[in-house]
Amino acid sequence: MTNYRPKVAVIAGVGTGSSAFLARKFVKEGCKVALLARTGGTLEKLRAELEQCGGEVAAISCDLAEPFQITEAFAKINAELGAVDLLVNHASFGGPTRQRFMSVTAEAFERSWRVGVLGGFFCCQAVVPAMLSRGSGCILFTGATSSIRGSSIAFSSSKFALRGLAQAMARELWPQGIHVAHVIIDAVIFKRSDNQKTGLNQAAKREPLLDPDAMAAAYWSLAVQPKHAWSLELDLRPFNEAFYE
Repeated sequence: MTNYRPKVAVIAGVGTGSSAFLARKFVKEGCKVALLARTGGTLEKLRAELEQCGGEVAAISCDLAEPFQITEAFAKINAELGAVDLLVNHASFGGPTRQRFMSVTAEAFERSWRVGVLGGFFCCQAVVPAMLSRGSGCILFTGATSSIRGSSIAFSSSKFALRGLAQAMARELWPQGIHVAHVIIDAVIFKRSDNQKTGLNQAAKREPLLDPDAMAAAYWSLAVQPKHAWSLELDLRPFNEAFYE
């Protein structure tokens, strides 16, 4: 096993779903956690919850499509929490699903690329120098089935690009001690807040559902994975999910 354990984690792209479970897991594992998202209300609610659990948390409003906002956000993170050693690029902007090609606007297509790919690129550039100086670190990219099978014009295009960015970065940065990995999510994620009376097993009888707690555990396992057996790509799906249908 490795002795490496991240101390400062950033989740770029936070909402009420799977990203919140990632934040809870990282706090439980002893990380200081920074949360980045456009909507301040969601951030503050999650920050308060994590702090009640003893976490040290920075909640920063940031439009991940705007590079200057990313630069300012990471300056705050470094000042408040310290140098980042775990980054999760979790943001995406899909636009309307199953939209016909000629119906996709240039603005929607660009927004999807700027949030998912350009934002991830700048977040990585903000943390890699410190990781290189330490000779350790972990960068995770959240992908989807659309990363390997085109389905939605804007969303799939950005997810394909993000996967390529992750692979190219891994090729360069792995030998320098930085673990870069891409996670494919292929399922509907179970929303416990919406199913107070329905457990996961019962709800999964109606449709395949991914357990967000188990998903967060898988991300953490990548973060502490021994370097002599690093994963480049991890495909997460529930046992009863139909493959690529």
